[in-house]
Amino acid sequence: MWESESESAAGREYGSGLLTSTKHSVKTEGFQQRGNSWYVTADIPSDLLVQIGDVNFHLHKYPLLSRSGKLNRIIYDSRDPDLNKIVMDDLPGGPEAFELAAKFCYGIAIDLTAGNISGLRCAAEYLEMTEDLEEGNLIFKTEAFLSYVVLSSWRDSIVVLKSCEKLSPWAENLQIVRRCSESIAWKACANPKGIRWSYTGRAPKAASPKWNDMKDSSPSRNQQVPPDWWFEDVSILRIDHFVRVITAIKVKGMRFELIGAGIMHYATKWLPGGLHMIVAGPRDDTSTLQAKDQRMIIESLISIIPPQKDSVSCSFLLRLLRMANMLKVAPALITELEKRVGMQFEQATLADLLIPCYNKNETIYDVDLVQRLLEHFLVQEQTESSSPSRQSISDKHVSNNINAKTRVARLVDSYLTEVSRDRNLSLTKFQVLAEALPESARTSDDGLYRAIDSYLKAHPTLTEHERKRLCRVMDCQKLSIDACMHAAQNERLPLRVVVQVLFSEQVKISNALANNSLKEGVESQYQPMIPNRKTLLEGTPQSFQEGWAAAKKDINTLKFELETVKTKYLELQNDMENLQKQFDKLLKQKHTSAWTSGWKKLSKLTKMTNVENHDISPQIPTTEEQNRKTTRRWRNSIS
Repeated sequence: MWESESESAAGREYGSGLLTSTKHSVKTEGFQQRGNSWYVTADIPSDLLVQIGDVNFHLHKYPLLSRSGKLNRIIYDSRDPDLNKIVMDDLPGGPEAFELAAKFCYGIAIDLTAGNISGLRCAAEYLEMTEDLEEGNLIFKTEAFLSYVVLSSWRDSIVVLKSCEKLSPWAENLQIVRRCSESIAWKACANPKGIRWSYTGRAPKAASPKWNDMKDSSPSRNQQVPPDWWFEDVSILRIDHFVRVITAIKVKGMRFELIGAGIMHYATKWLPGGLHMIVAGPRDDTSTLQAKDQRMIIESLISIIPPQKDSVSCSFLLRLLRMANMLKVAPALITELEKRVGMQFEQATLADLLIPCYNKNETIYDVDLVQRLLEHFLVQEQTESSSPSRQSISDKHVSNNINAKTRVARLVDSYLTEVSRDRNLSLTKFQVLAEALPESARTSDDGLYRAIDSYLKAHPTLTEHERKRLCRVMDCQKLSIDACMHAAQNERLPLRVVVQVLFSEQVKISNALANNSLKEGVESQYQPMIPNRKTLLEGTPQSFQEGWAAAKKDINTLKFELETVKTKYLELQNDMENLQKQFDKLLKQKHTSAWTSGWKKLSKLTKMTNVENHDISPQIPTTEEQNRKTTRRWRNSIS
């Protein structure tokens, strides 16, 4: 995709890439392939058969022995001068690399490219084609091509590093992987102004960022190069080579946000079904080989994520954590990943937290995992609050902490509401997760109330004690008016909780009235008196008027309930008296005991007292009534 301006100049400086041996003793017109066998077109018949895999090379001893130390040693150690067959199945690069090496030994010109140089360099090392046998031997020339042509080119460095995937451990031991990784890292960190389009490793019509839809065309000099130009090229590498490149880029000092973005791009390309899928079937559906490869990718990506906060998104970390749990990644790496999520837990969403539980006979979602993430978040917040570097900006930091905890509290309440529908979720897990946050994190308990109500719906067999224990995590004083009205009519809540809700609602109404009276008293000192009720209503905010109307309605409802309770109490008292009379009749005998007669006297005395209390007001005439009676008698006497 991109190529530095010095790339083509370096290629011209080295030459056209055609290599030939300086001397050869067998005149040949070239190589011919017949099936799986290669033959040398020469006047002298071949006297050596070299077998590599299922490919046979019919060659001559002298051109090979004069330039290969390994072939020399094999024939010398065999003590058989007539040895005419050598098997080398472990030669790096395979038959393709040996074909080029054999042509070089015969003095035939070979074309060195970025696609074959790494295999040929490893084959030359394997065959021990050193300068001790001939000046300008194959090791020297392939090494020169690597150093002066490949490493100066962005495109060739990528291609060579990609070709090293089949050359382990030779490419690693010969430092080809290290040198290509450092070359790529150096170019990725260079100033993009001196770079032009050169190479892309994406598949045709593959999904890619919009900036990468420009194909391989060279942009104008004034076109601005995006900072993520290297993402797509580097993402074609195998995970171990990608790790080497990212490690080298870190050493060069690239911004951690850009490194994190490159890691996310790589994960999206190599884990297309994992980062966005919701597991619906058993894990056995994934093949063992694919699961092993994905596990290795995930473990490698976790190890190279920059340690700084916000280097990658929290959503990406949680999706990575989902796959890590599914593929049984090493516990130490999962713990490290959980800590990273805890660092930026306030950025998570509900969909990201709904991670399935892969243990049988457990809850649908992994509640224990969310509990651990929340604990890591709280530990991180506590650590940042107590660090000396934060004390100088304590006010701003405290504000950020409060906002983060508030967002996390809303997220946890939403999560509890979602998982509460699971019948396998125990009361203890629900309670522990709900109480994990400090009280100051929740400014309102409406979300927690919704979660409790949802849990009660899904678990109708809870005992009274368990329902009280569940509602204990909620603070009734933090419920809004709407939540209080719903809770007061909620038959699933314990009676004691309903009473607390009604009391809390009454206190809020009283406080609202008191605050309103105080506000009116203060404003009356600076503003003229409001002439009438209509003007008063017009000067009151609409929201307060609606709140006052609702509060007035609640007061009337409470009064009505109180009158109903009084009526029921009087009915119960009358029933008690009737039962007492029936009891007295049944116990009435000729010889009643002193205790029975005393009880009857006490009962009669109580009844008389009640009657006197009820009738005392009508027996005492008022002064007006006495005057009326006196006037009437006087009128009768006159008549």
